[in-house]
Amino acid sequence: MAKERSNAGLLVSSQAELKRKEQQKKKSKSGGFESLNLSYNVFRAIKRRGYIVPTPIQRKAMPVILAGSDVVAMARTGSGKTAAFLIPMLEKLQQHVPQGGIRALILSPTRDLALQTLKFTKELGRYTDLRTSLLVGGDSMESQFEELAQNPDIVIATPGRLMHHLSEVDDMTLRTVEYVVFDEADSLFGMGFADQLHKILNQLSENRQTLLFSATLPSALAEFAKAGLHDPQTIRLDVEKKISADCELTFFTMRPEEKNAALVYLVREVINTNQQMLIFVSTRYHTEFLKSLLALEGIDSDTCNGSMDPEARKINVSKFRSGKIKLLIVTDVACRGMDIPLLDYVINWDFPTNPKLFVHRVGRVARAGRTGTAYSFVTPDDLPYLLDLHLFLSKGVRPAPTEDEVLKNMTGVMAKIDQDMANGVTVFGRFPQTVLDLVQDKVRDVIDSSADLIALQRSCVNAYREYSKSKPSPSKESIRRVKDLPREGLHPMFKGMLEGNELTALAFAERLKSFRPKQTILEAEGHNALSKRLQGSSSQWVDVMKKKRAIHEEIINQVLHQKCSSDRAAKEIEPEVISVKEYGEKETVGAKRKASRFRNEDYFISSVPTNQHSEAGLSVRAEQGFGSNRLDSAVLDLVADDKEGMQKQKSVYHWDKKSKKYIKLNNGERVTATGKVKTEGGQKVNAQKTGIYKKWKANTHNRIAKGTDSECHVGGTGSLAGGRFDRRFKGRNQQRPIPNANVPSEIKNLEQVRKERQKKSQQLAIKKNSKKGKKFGKSGKKRKGK
Repeated sequence: MAKERSNAGLLVSSQAELKRKEQQKKKSKSGGFESLNLSYNVFRAIKRRGYIVPTPIQRKAMPVILAGSDVVAMARTGSGKTAAFLIPMLEKLQQHVPQGGIRALILSPTRDLALQTLKFTKELGRYTDLRTSLLVGGDSMESQFEELAQNPDIVIATPGRLMHHLSEVDDMTLRTVEYVVFDEADSLFGMGFADQLHKILNQLSENRQTLLFSATLPSALAEFAKAGLHDPQTIRLDVEKKISADCELTFFTMRPEEKNAALVYLVREVINTNQQMLIFVSTRYHTEFLKSLLALEGIDSDTCNGSMDPEARKINVSKFRSGKIKLLIVTDVACRGMDIPLLDYVINWDFPTNPKLFVHRVGRVARAGRTGTAYSFVTPDDLPYLLDLHLFLSKGVRPAPTEDEVLKNMTGVMAKIDQDMANGVTVFGRFPQTVLDLVQDKVRDVIDSSADLIALQRSCVNAYREYSKSKPSPSKESIRRVKDLPREGLHPMFKGMLEGNELTALAFAERLKSFRPKQTILEAEGHNALSKRLQGSSSQWVDVMKKKRAIHEEIINQVLHQKCSSDRAAKEIEPEVISVKEYGEKETVGAKRKASRFRNEDYFISSVPTNQHSEAGLSVRAEQGFGSNRLDSAVLDLVADDKEGMQKQKSVYHWDKKSKKYIKLNNGERVTATGKVKTEGGQKVNAQKTGIYKKWKANTHNRIAKGTDSECHVGGTGSLAGGRFDRRFKGRNQQRPIPNANVPSEIKNLEQVRKERQKKSQQLAIKKNSKKGKKFGKSGKKRKGK
């Protein structure tokens, strides 16, 4: 009977175990937080917080972080990045270890963000006994010494205050840190913390897990990630998709001084006043100038730039999101990480210098099945950037037909344009000059009548001059191609606005612009009757020009002959369309050529997809490691929007492979360290010891324990040992000091074993190479024995 009962009990327990496993499988497939198999205390806090389903960045990042890999995650502000690194951190730390030292370090660029992270950490860790300390500027050093004396598990700090503590306190160490987070890393680098981050990185253990969360990825930050992270996995949600097929791209060519008139005309006549519009400019001075100009024209608008107070920026963006303001003028720096849904129009007042930046701007329209339009103003200096953009997008581009071509065969030319645009080819053209002249006269009068606008315009000119020096250059191939492009005609968007007489007048004006006389002015004067009467110095110059023309006549005739032959070839071949080859090579492709190809395109299937280039640059799949160049493809450098920021960008931090540290470059020259630490407020504080810690230590008889020391128990009213923390954990099972806790564990985890093996393999490879160098001479011949 006893045996039967025991067997029945085993059967019931096995069935219960099977049911539990089936329920766990169902939960793991649910896609919620249950699928992460979190501990009860962490999962309970998540449910209390109200989180039900992870956000996209959390769903992608948390399993990878829990697996122990280093991560570079990119997503816009407000996407749930804080919880994406806090939940795995709490799951890894689990409970307070009295002798563990600092086990997790979170670095934030500003005091406000650090306080926000502290609030989230307390809410999500409310059911654990983990201790958290906040090290930010503005608080007294003594109070922070007291918190550090309690052996906190988690430290949330700004780089400046953390460096101040490290230089002041001899007992403080970061060798015990297992989990490091660089939150808003692009802001950390933008605020000039690169050198301090490198110094902090040097004081950390090699067995740490490093996470880097950012909205964008500048090139300096990418170099830092390659140097400080070990084989990280890149998770990109900064670009949700390519430019939508529902987004209409329109490019207008014009002179720089015509931009104001073109903007006023578009806002007044083309765009519906009930629809929202985002205008991108290069500097913050342009935002203020355009806002003032549009206000005098009776158009309400608001601005958002990098020099604005964060709260003011939030207010303006919230007004725009709610629809109170229909027009928002922004810079790229201010718009970093900003999500504006249901946008109708984007105007690139200043053309972006980076194709990824164009996608970042234009990707804000035509979302969720809506249609949208992106207007871009292109000056002659911006044409190479336009070609670079279309090579990046794998799209063809061609200039609009001139007025002469339209007059000769209007029906055929317009049909050809419609066919090209239907095939995805971009046609760029000019604004109607008659429209621009009318609006420009009025805009000029408005500017001249306002002293504020004159001053703002002067500031814009100076700021754009600085911006032009700091912006990246286009490719040399695109610069060469622009020179070969024919002159563009009127944009097809305005084809219904002009009548035959106006079109004829425009054609005559364009012919007049391209007129080149056959004779020089000196030769023309020689044929003038007046010059013959004078018989003065002009006659001798006429003789000189005649002799020079006689000497170089052969070369002149040869050039004219080549030009005539090229004109004949251009007539045989239809207007060229610049596009991209299947294998990534640049090519000028004609729609119809006399020379036949060796293969039939109807039956040829390429081994490389036609959209390979755009997919490689904009794919959102989190591919493993650096082998696929995911990190390099995510690099996006934003040019600053004010003069101070542009001057800072001239001093670039460069990673020196020999010294294995960042070197500050100022116009290509190294700058020595000043021995000062920059705080989050921008002030520079001396990094030398001031003796604050020694005074506090003598007054309180307390000290900050090292990671392997026993926990510091102190009496006295000045410390928090018998105060806040003891009261907080009163009534709970307080952990006693563990015997022999200062003895390091001899058991190695998988990460330590893997890194040691990797080091050994690298050392073996170095030895082999050195032996080869001894065995063989510099010429590669084998050395002879003595």
